Amino acid sequence: MLDKVLKIATRQSPLALWQAQYVKARLEQAHPGLKVELVPMVTRGDVILDTPLAKVGGKGL
Repeated sequence: MLDKVLKIATRQSPLALWQAQYVKARLEQAHPGLKVELVPMVTRGDVILDTPLAKVGGKGL
């Protein structure tokens, strides 16, 4: 039987990681046996550090 895993994507900033870990813990507490995995990700905004985001533009930034 395949085990299902709930994956939560999260940025790698300290705040985002804390929030994702908090949600993970609450889900596991409310649903014993649930497997939750945090998936770190990097956004364009994390990569482009020398230009204000408003000047980079684009949808979803």
